[in-house]
Amino acid sequence: MLKTRQCLLGIRTFLGVTSRIWGFFLYILRKHLRTVIQYQTVRYDTLPLSPISRNRLNAVKRKILVLDLDETLIHSHHDGVLRPTVRPGTPPDFILKVVIDKHPVRFFVHKRPHVDFFLEVVSQWYELVVFTASMEIYGSAVADKLDNNRNILKRRYYRQHCTLDLDNAIPIKSWFSDPSDTALLNLLPMLDALRFTVDVRSVLSRNLHQHRLW
Repeated sequence: MLKTRQCLLGIRTFLGVTSRIWGFFLYILRKHLRTVIQYQTVRYDTLPLSPISRNRLNAVKRKILVLDLDETLIHSHHDGVLRPTVRPGTPPDFILKVVIDKHPVRFFVHKRPHVDFFLEVVSQWYELVVFTASMEIYGSAVADKLDNNRNILKRRYYRQHCTLDLDNAIPIKSWFSDPSDTALLNLLPMLDALRFTVDVRSVLSRNLHQHRLW
């Protein structure tokens, strides 16, 4: 009987160790996969502007592009609150530590696929502003990480600064965890074209049916 118990204990120990090793292997695999997807070679061809297009662009004022933060550029959750949209064991791209009401809180932040490339491209076309309805201390820290010392996200607006104007808005599907998402890349052709317009509402107001995504 004693040998049987010892044998069962040994099997349980072996299974426990094997489970932890397998869990660690899956964690590393998911982290590597996210890195490959995020930094895979992506190209948006920008052909040299014709003289007519260059004159047109010079004739209009450089526009401001306001980018929503949560569920558009990133998705995050904080200590003890793992949202069901995030698969357990999925590694964050970075972790933020902020103090809220005198309590330290860690935010686990996941970057939307291709966000770095997207910001690099659109920063050449627009003055960028980051908006978030979240707390300023959190939004500012996330924006600093996304900016990565490029000085392209220096302007930040928070919930008290903005109101929604549908005629100036481009709907985008909320993002939580899909590593194959390409929504930011899909926006580039439209944003490339809108910079030539005098008033973006003349174009965006024709797509009012898309506002159902809001």
